[in-house]
Amino acid sequence: MENNLFSKYASSIRALNLEKISNAQSIPSDFLLGKDGELSTHYIPFDYVNTKAKVVLVGITPGFTQWKNAMIEAQKQLLSGASENSAWIAAKRTGAFSGTMRNNLINLLDAIGVNTWLGIGCCDALFSSHSDLVQTTSILRHPVFIKGDNYNGSPSMIRTPFLRDQILAHFSQEAAQLNDPVFIPLGPKVTETMAWLAEQGVINKDRILDGLPHPSGANAERIAYFLGRKEKSALSVKTNAAQLDTLKSTLMLRVASLT
Repeated sequence: MENNLFSKYASSIRALNLEKISNAQSIPSDFLLGKDGELSTHYIPFDYVNTKAKVVLVGITPGFTQWKNAMIEAQKQLLSGASENSAWIAAKRTGAFSGTMRNNLINLLDAIGVNTWLGIGCCDALFSSHSDLVQTTSILRHPVFIKGDNYNGSPSMIRTPFLRDQILAHFSQEAAQLNDPVFIPLGPKVTETMAWLAEQGVINKDRILDGLPHPSGANAERIAYFLGRKEKSALSVKTNAAQLDTLKSTLMLRVASLT
């Protein structure tokens, strides 16, 4: 399957009236890649692969916020006269993990020492001056929506043919182009799917650095404790402090061993 679809969609991106697109249901049909019952998937310019990346950040799928941010940047670049290749890369750099998720992700990565391993001051540089070190991606590369809402892992990616086919068509091919990087899955659903891919021989299970709390704003309390911003005594019963302490210690040791 062709990796770069940007040229195919460039004219549609130029013509987008982004002010009228306020949710997934209003994404023009030009960008629809496939549909199966309540599930749909739409093109996003995230097909650039940084083959020299040392670390791969793997989400579940871009959401509507990421889709719109990427399209805003791609359109801006194209209308300003940038080449399609430059617009393609800029759109991914701007849209990937955009929103509150990105700041949380940066802080979590720094907390376990990824910045030290990579030799950078802070992991925010992965989205700017040191983007050559990272591949930002998702198990489901193109946004998947269910009934028009962001897909969150149900139904199962592995057991749903429509979703499994996307994983094999995009993520598996992407992984094959990389030079033995460290994969950091974000969330249990992604971790489960990457374990399955390791069983299939797609990726090396020893290069999966799993256990990092999901950077979603919905995970705010666990993130705050993991980052040392909230005391154990102030936690709700929903947050398991001992489990997070163990995860953090384990991840720090694993990252240190990479150095």
